[in-house]
Amino acid sequence: MTYSGEVTPGGTPAVRELERLTITKVSVGPMDNNAYLLRCRGTGEQVLIDAANEAPRLLELVGDAGLSAVVTTHRHMDHWVGLAEVVAKTGARALVHADDAAGLPIEAATLADGDTVPVGDCALEVIHIKGHTPGSVALLYRDPTGVPHLFTGDSLFPGGVGNTDRDPERFAALIDDVEHKLFDRLPDQTWFYPGHGRDSTLGAERPQLAEWRARGW
Repeated sequence: MTYSGEVTPGGTPAVRELERLTITKVSVGPMDNNAYLLRCRGTGEQVLIDAANEAPRLLELVGDAGLSAVVTTHRHMDHWVGLAEVVAKTGARALVHADDAAGLPIEAATLADGDTVPVGDCALEVIHIKGHTPGSVALLYRDPTGVPHLFTGDSLFPGGVGNTDRDPERFAALIDDVEHKLFDRLPDQTWFYPGHGRDSTLGAERPQLAEWRARGW
């Protein structure tokens, strides 16, 4: 089945099979948060991005294969409601950028820009994106046989960057990091997966960068 990236709260997950990595996207909770389960096809090791809500549903998705880590993209509560339960029942490591660690309900190991999170034989590169929160991160999987795949949390969506409460300094930090750390470094074919809603590619969004910067949100 062709991957569409379309998910709805309580609905069927969307599954994307890459050569070395399986990406399962599911919508959870009242704020229609996306959670992403990544599974290395070689080793079976799994990592969850954002245990946002509905821990029992996420645990069912994890199944008997176990979970090595949960990466929280940023400290906002709607992205970690299920974190404590998922970690308690799987023994997974909780990971978050150091600047957002104090906002989580449990103690977590801290990440920094440029760190690597292993997923079996695959790896995610941590990209620190300031602005939505001080410690927001994007996670980059460089598929050796295909296009890059980027998990952006609430820093980048189709149609614009994340919310900065119309704070000019926060917006400037966010748009600068998104432009220079993502768009300037990665090709148009890069597929990105946000914390809510539909996916997109950098190429589809790139023509709007100047408009986003001019409007200030």
